Order: sequence, then C-alpha cells, then structure tokens
Amino acid sequence: MDNSQPVRFFKRGYSPSVQIAFFSLLSLALLFMDARYQYLGALRYVLSAFVQPVQRLVTMPSSVWQEASDFLYTQSSLTRESARLQQQHALDGSQLQQVRALVAENQQLRKLMDVQAHSSYPALFAEIVYAERDVFKRKVLVNKGTQANVQAGQVVVDAAGVVGQVTRVYPWLSEITLITDKDQSVPAQVLRNGLRTIVFGSGDISHLALRYMPVSADIQENDVLVTSGIDGIYPPGLPVARVSKIVRDPAYPFARIECEPLAGVDKQRFLMILSGAPVLPERPEAEVAGGDGHLGKRNKASMKP
Repeated sequence: MDNSQPVRFFKRGYSPSVQIAFFSLLSLALLFMDARYQYLGALRYVLSAFVQPVQRLVTMPSSVWQEASDFLYTQSSLTRESARLQQQHALDGSQLQQVRALVAENQQLRKLMDVQAHSSYPALFAEIVYAERDVFKRKVLVNKGTQANVQAGQVVVDAAGVVGQVTRVYPWLSEITLITDKDQSVPAQVLRNGLRTIVFGSGDISHLALRYMPVSADIQENDVLVTSGIDGIYPPGLPVARVSKIVRDPAYPFARIECEPLAGVDKQRFLMILSGAPVLPERPEAEVAGGDGHLGKRNKASMKP
C-alpha cells in the first residue's frame, strides 16, 4: 500500500481563474440583459429594501460623529458670538448714555442762549465743576472767576429761574450759594397780585419757605413767585419758586407756606451769571426822634456813659 499520497478530507472546487471567468461572464450577461430588456429593475428594487437598513446601520457611526462635531462647533461658535454681542451691547449702551448726556447738555445750552437773547442784562456762561460735600450746605463752584470779571453778589440763573448768588470769587473759580441754602433769602413777590414777600432757603434742595406771612395774606397754592428787585440784589421779574403747600392755623399769627424752586438747583450743569443790575442809591442811616420832638440823626456821643 502506497502511503506517499496525501489524504484529502475536502473536495477541491474549481480553480480561482475559472471562477473569475465564470462570474465575469455572468456579470456581463446580467448587464446586457438589464440594459437590453430591463429584467433586473424589480429585483434591484426588492434588494434595495433589504440593503438600505444595512447601509444606514453601517453609516450611523460616521453620521453620529459628524452631527456631534457640528453640534459642538455650533455651540462654541454661539458662545463666542454671544460673548462678542454682550461686549458690543455694553459698549453701545455706554456710547448711548454719552449721546443722551450730550443731547441733554445741548438742550440746556440752547435754553440758556434763548434766555440770554431775551435778557436785558449781560450774562456769562459757567459750568459747575465742584459741589459742596457737606449735605447741610447748598453751594457749588463754577469755572469762572476774577479772570472773567465775576464779582461777589452777582445773580446766577438757569433757563427756568434763579439758582443762587455768587458769594465768593477766586481767580479761576466762583462759589455759588443756592437759594435753597438755609442762610439764603430772596426778596420776591407774588406774580398774580404783586404781594411782596421773602423766600427763605430751608436747607432742603427741593423746598423753600415763606416766613412771617399773615394767615389772611392773599396767597394761594400754585402761585408763582418772582424776584421783586427790592434792595437791588436780584433783578426784578426772575422766576424763583412756586407755592406748593399752605397751612393756615388760626391759633398762629403766621401761615406755614412751603414752596418748590423753579430752577434746577440740583440738576443743571451749565449756569448763567448775570451782571449789570441797576445800582440803587445808598440807603440812609436810621433816624430817631430828638428830645425836642423833631426827627434827627442818632447822637452817638450821647450814648456814651
């Protein structure tokens, strides 16, 4: 018995070259039949129904990765865009506030120029540069002083009315005491009937007071008070205040009358200093009755011991 021949457990098929030739001819035949007679269209349609889920399953990882990449890129892009827009919004808001401030200043200057055009007194524009830090003092400093011929006693107004009075002058600055200062008073009169009175500051930026007015005085709420021109300090006819509250108690001889200033004593930045007020004759000295019944000057020598 010859044992040199190997034992074959599996039956060997056709050679690879034969198989390639067979399947090539089969492919060509199928292509010819499909192109010529359209026999395989229905078969492709049926096979595509089975193949499509497999294609989706195979392409799912790449699709998921692409969608995740797009989502992450979009999210980071939106985050950067949101941060940029927030910065731009803050910048635009700051610029808008500056524009609004400039518009308000422009309107105020226009009103002051209109007041200057209709004023019969020379006027000088000034800008508030400092404010008194003491809450009990109503004073501000403006950027005009002796170099601009500002003098103590000159009246300061805005487009609405009297703001205060120059009380101290420096070379490049001037101190303005507001009419709401507790030590400030303005001779005034009621515009409706000409009743003379004096407006006193109360120390409160939004309140003025009329003191020593009889209960029977002809004064009403919403009456407008203007400067009377008495004493030659304030020019006549400048708006000062409006009566806001009147309390008449028969138990007291004087009424309690509160007013609110018409001028923006705590709001405006630009003011106008008036000059050239009329100079009144010097006030005569006080006189007393003499021993002989005639009026004469007080004899200072007789007052000595």
